[in-house]
Amino acid sequence: MTWMDRGNCVGAPYEKRLSSRSVVGMTCSRDCKLCFTDSVGKIAAMTERQCYHCKQMVAADEPHDCWTTTEAALTNELPEDLREAWERLRDSAAELGDQRIYASHKSIMFSRRSCYVFVRPKRTFLEVCVFLDRALTTSLVRRVEPSSKSKFAHLIRVTHRDQVEAPLTDWLAEAYALAGAQPARVTRPPTNATRSTSTGTRVTREARTKKPAARKKRR
Repeated sequence: MTWMDRGNCVGAPYEKRLSSRSVVGMTCSRDCKLCFTDSVGKIAAMTERQCYHCKQMVAADEPHDCWTTTEAALTNELPEDLREAWERLRDSAAELGDQRIYASHKSIMFSRRSCYVFVRPKRTFLEVCVFLDRALTTSLVRRVEPSSKSKFAHLIRVTHRDQVEAPLTDWLAEAYALAGAQPARVTRPPTNATRSTSTGTRVTREARTKKPAARKKRR
């Protein structure tokens, strides 16, 4: 690597750094590992990027989509017991009514106005996440986490088709109805709202914000 290629090399003397742009073909008097390592890192950063979701290194100009998948791709390697449990779970959710069922990344989503349940197939179990407006306290639910201000995510493990029955199917129906409900509207008081004082008079908000007039000094 020449001085012209290196530019202002941090591992070179100051005089040679100044003359690096004018001298062509001059090589470094010592092996500058710092400059070489830094340049290799910059080149790698420019040619590759790491996917935020799957952590895979992808070329900068290469298209990458790890989210788009299909139900078959997520369930084709399931053992027989889990496949039967998945088919029964899917049929139970599909019978609830109109909805959208689609695969995204590593999960299969069931959605109306919002997602009410998703299934993440694993090697030895199905991880089912049901969204309800209350926190369940039962041994069937392994973990409960708040997903929003009004909903809780319930994580359930399914290992056999016999588990896809009440109360799991009841929770699915409850989550389905909740996902299709209209959001409640919050009514705010008008800006010129008034309140009663100790004297019984009503004072407007604008009157409360006004500053009292300054009193004149007596001579």
